[in-house]
Amino acid sequence: MARSVHAYVRGSTSKFYEWLKASGMESLPHGPAVWICGDCHVGNLGPIANAKGHIDIQIRDLDQTVIGNPALHLVRLGLSLATAARGSDLPGITTAKMLENMSDGYEQAFADTAVACDFQKNRPESIQIAMRRSLTRSWKQLAEDRIEDINPTILLGKRFWPLRADEQREIKILFRRADVRRLATLLRSRNDKDPIEVLDAAYWVKGCSSLGRLRYAVLVGIGDPPYEGESLCLMDIKEAVQAVAPRYSRARMPRDNAQRVVEGARHLSPNLGQRMLAARFFDRAVFLRELLPQDLQIEIEHLTRDEAMKAAWFLSAVVGQAHARQMNPSIKKKWQEELKRHRTAKLDAPWLWSNVVELMVSHESEYLDHCRKYALQST
Repeated sequence: MARSVHAYVRGSTSKFYEWLKASGMESLPHGPAVWICGDCHVGNLGPIANAKGHIDIQIRDLDQTVIGNPALHLVRLGLSLATAARGSDLPGITTAKMLENMSDGYEQAFADTAVACDFQKNRPESIQIAMRRSLTRSWKQLAEDRIEDINPTILLGKRFWPLRADEQREIKILFRRADVRRLATLLRSRNDKDPIEVLDAAYWVKGCSSLGRLRYAVLVGIGDPPYEGESLCLMDIKEAVQAVAPRYSRARMPRDNAQRVVEGARHLSPNLGQRMLAARFFDRAVFLRELLPQDLQIEIEHLTRDEAMKAAWFLSAVVGQAHARQMNPSIKKKWQEELKRHRTAKLDAPWLWSNVVELMVSHESEYLDHCRKYALQST
């Protein structure tokens, strides 16, 4: 998080909502009750494969998903893009135009079906790079990135810690369940009736979000040995906790946090949602998903002016599509009218501009204070 203000924004979700609430959320357009991911920054968008191998750019992280105001997505994404532009030494005028492009990209997702579906073909270069990497990725690359070894074992060290005996037993019990076996054999190249075997497992230390929570990597063999390629399955087990993103008070959501995450994923990111399962582990809510080589996050740490414009438009269109698929024609029309009502003669989305600017100031101050504390601890 001390690496850049862009990285700090990614790691400070709860503070984002504290700052937004303090600055006045009443300035936002009041959107319809739809599933939102709750943490819509650039790194949480990227190529996602479905069970049949088809890849689309969708939302990758649904831990914070709730039914709430879709305008929150745009503010969070706008802040993320603005800090990426700042880190790329782009002038303020680029940020202003980038936020206007966000408004255009988002609203085009509510156009007629043919236009809305076609936008995925107009990917900017930074997105095309991620897609090309995604399409050519293999199990070997996934294993080297995630478990640092292409053999069917998980190397213990800073990232992976050994399990206690009770954790090992719980994982074996979990993977005897029929629904977990179906999840592991979901890909089209696997046989639904194939047996599965837990080959190795470890506690996964993965960033700030893992601290104090259950997080496991489980390596599973499918079918008969020897296991290699798509007969190997790397499962991620992650504890689901209470979301900090604000929800609409009258919205009905699953009380179980893991079920909430899976339900939100199915609405917002169908490619990912169909590959997820809610479960209990030590009587705590967890969700499981298989990690595929094609699943990548978008990295846009350094942007050119032209690329910033295109990326802002495209990523907002992805978010708009995730919202639009949850709305019927009548609700879409009302939401479009609400967005138009918040326009002025000079700005398409003054609410987006004013909130992003205020949040940029707050985050810059907090980021510098974070760096000061980090520097003192490092000396």
